[in-house]
Amino acid sequence: MDELIYGLLDKFPTLVLVLVIAGMLVTLSKGADMLVEEAVSLSLHWGIPKMVVGATIVSLGTTLPEVTVSVMAAIKGNPDLALGNSIGSIIADTGLILGIAAMIGVVPIDKMVVKRQGRIQLIAVILLTLVSLPVLTSGNGRIFQVVGIAFIGLLIAYMVLSLKWAKKDAAAGTVSAELEIDNELTEQKGPQLIQLLKLALAIAIVIASSKFLIPAVEISAIRVGIPQSIVAATLIAFGTSLPELITSVTAVRKGHGELAIGNIVGADILNVLFVTGAAAAVTKGGLEVPSSFYMLQFPAMVLIVVLFRVFCYNKKKVLNRAMGFVLFAFYIVYLVLSYTVMR
Repeated sequence: MDELIYGLLDKFPTLVLVLVIAGMLVTLSKGADMLVEEAVSLSLHWGIPKMVVGATIVSLGTTLPEVTVSVMAAIKGNPDLALGNSIGSIIADTGLILGIAAMIGVVPIDKMVVKRQGRIQLIAVILLTLVSLPVLTSGNGRIFQVVGIAFIGLLIAYMVLSLKWAKKDAAAGTVSAELEIDNELTEQKGPQLIQLLKLALAIAIVIASSKFLIPAVEISAIRVGIPQSIVAATLIAFGTSLPELITSVTAVRKGHGELAIGNIVGADILNVLFVTGAAAAVTKGGLEVPSSFYMLQFPAMVLIVVLFRVFCYNKKKVLNRAMGFVLFAFYIVYLVLSYTVMR
């Protein structure tokens, strides 16, 4: 099946392949949205508390596009695409999305998010960088399968911790920005069988779109002469980050800018533990880390997160337009370097 898809796409002109990539990114995002909606509705129908759904299904669902692309890429033997998508999404989330959010409106900094998830975010990106260093291997680094499994274990621990924080906030009468999304959770009316069929359809859409997306990226990258890792860390990372972008911009425009930071910080953590962890866990040899990643991707990822953390400690406790512009400009510089210096 994979060879048939590759052969079919290889016959298309490059321009058509670019349109296929764009179309598959949109389809992937819509499929993920549909999957989250149906999963949330079924969970509420079965009596699972909203705060549990918000701290687990919703947060995992927004990173589903990244997970699907990275895992499929890892299985197909494309570690640079899998890892590039994960790291690129963190840079896009923190630089591009938060930058845009801060430039279009006020983004209050939630003290609890910065104190709790913010610390985990910084630790996670540093941990990813450290386990990727070529200390135990000669030449390129490697994220071993056991490390991927360990990341999944840390993901479970993080979800349990998030749930405890949710219960504690609910008991204390304080709700952090990350948990305010619970108010948006609704149960759809209709037969459960129909909802289960919609859930299965959403999963099929996500998987099928990834099946077409990855070979389209491979062929396009070869024809244009741009490494797959660069395409994954920029174009694909942007596409799979669309749910976070839409959520953050919508939150700011509706006057709930604090949700943007909670959404992005949580997504960054999951990009390390869930996306990279799952991609490494499904491959026996783990994910090989291209040497070029140490020149740009890893430094850019750590720097953008550190810069965001510095901005979070300003006295006014908001991300203002100037800070948003700096974050956005950082991302633009990263894009330019990716497509010029790193080619």
